[in-house]
Amino acid sequence: MASPLFRDSTSVIVGDPLPRSVCSVHDEMGPQSWLPIPPTSPFSLANIPFGIVTTPLGSRPVPAIAIGDHVLDLAAFASGGGFDHLDTIQQHLFVFTETTLNAFAGLGRPVHRQVRKYLQDVFRQDTTYGHVLRDNADLSRKCLFPLKETQSHMPLRIGDFSDFYGGLNHAVNAGALFRGQNGALLPNYLHLPMAYHGRASSIVPSGTPIQRPCGQVVHDLNATPKAPVFTACQSMDFELELGAFVCHENPMGQRISIDDAENALFGFVLVNDWSARDIQRWEYVPLGPFNGKNFATSISPWVVLADALEPFRCKGLENKEQLLPYLVEKRSDTVYNLHLEVDLTNPKTGVTSTLCRTNAAEGLVWSFTQMLAHHTITGCPMKVGDLLGSGTISGLTKDSLGCLLEQTLNGKEGIKLDDGEQRTWLQDGDIVTLRGWAGDSNSGLVGFGECVGQLLPADKASG
Repeated sequence: MASPLFRDSTSVIVGDPLPRSVCSVHDEMGPQSWLPIPPTSPFSLANIPFGIVTTPLGSRPVPAIAIGDHVLDLAAFASGGGFDHLDTIQQHLFVFTETTLNAFAGLGRPVHRQVRKYLQDVFRQDTTYGHVLRDNADLSRKCLFPLKETQSHMPLRIGDFSDFYGGLNHAVNAGALFRGQNGALLPNYLHLPMAYHGRASSIVPSGTPIQRPCGQVVHDLNATPKAPVFTACQSMDFELELGAFVCHENPMGQRISIDDAENALFGFVLVNDWSARDIQRWEYVPLGPFNGKNFATSISPWVVLADALEPFRCKGLENKEQLLPYLVEKRSDTVYNLHLEVDLTNPKTGVTSTLCRTNAAEGLVWSFTQMLAHHTITGCPMKVGDLLGSGTISGLTKDSLGCLLEQTLNGKEGIKLDDGEQRTWLQDGDIVTLRGWAGDSNSGLVGFGECVGQLLPADKASG
């Protein structure tokens, strides 16, 4: 069982920074592009994330990639002969005419890898295929657009959403708040990746405003009898998570093994699983989260392919339990050296405060491959586009905690913003921004862009 992170009710144990020996370190200069790419762009040549956009010339959403400050319309690129030099995609060019990435994702990891590598070569200044777009002004005009002139949409059609509880530090912190230090971590936690089934219909892309939910709340859980009231949530929170999209279907009754789970993951996004803590507090026993979670989940619009994160694999937190064989992975570098941040912008002052800086490798004890393998041991059928959430990712220091529940000790202590205001929970108008990236400006940043949501007032006409 993990040691409680709380020494007492107000302090958190400070951990060491992530050792350089644990994760890959990239200091060498990355490949150069003929297209100017700012060194601070999360969409370097080393990345090539996929998304769905509407361009200035388009009348409908289309698949695209982000590169630097630009997007490449893959529908226009394909129709203009841009993929003529990649034989393996010729019979599948229809996937770039779709309005979601599901068809492309369903082609599988080997095809994703080849398409990404080819597009990297198209934009590199020292490759055979640099001429495909660089020297074709007509094609470039039809398919290459400034990112700021495009509109992003949901990248995939999500059939189901399962949100896991893979962040060990968060699980211990939350458990200590509600059950005390001795009962912080439940006995099953280190034996299986815990999760609940979320609501896919309320997953929205970055930039979508989030309305404060209403629901049943009990203001004094220690009272007898307990008297619920219908009211607007007063304990609104964010949760810093990663999400993984599934790209492989398994028939009902068949499992996805731990060895095959790697190839069943398409790519990753940032996830803000907005949480109504006071609604959740009253409803979650005995069946877990429901209305406290089902009203909104925000994701970043660009999917960073699994292959793009391969150079940043590293060890996660150690699990000292003897796992059942179906959860045992052959390799130890099962998570990623991803830097993660959460900012809060106060609309009244315009000041942005950084609430959290952490790293995925410092927070996760379960990998996405373990999550997927466990999800299907019953024979649960997964579909292309299903989304798995990591659960809240928190480090060991107070400024690395991935939600306000932990940072404010469940609303008991306010945190000070850079403009002097305090927060225990989110206020109407607050803008929450998640960022995540791997690598550096020398090797090329592999980032997700932003996952942004502004909290709007509750609908007071309801109830």
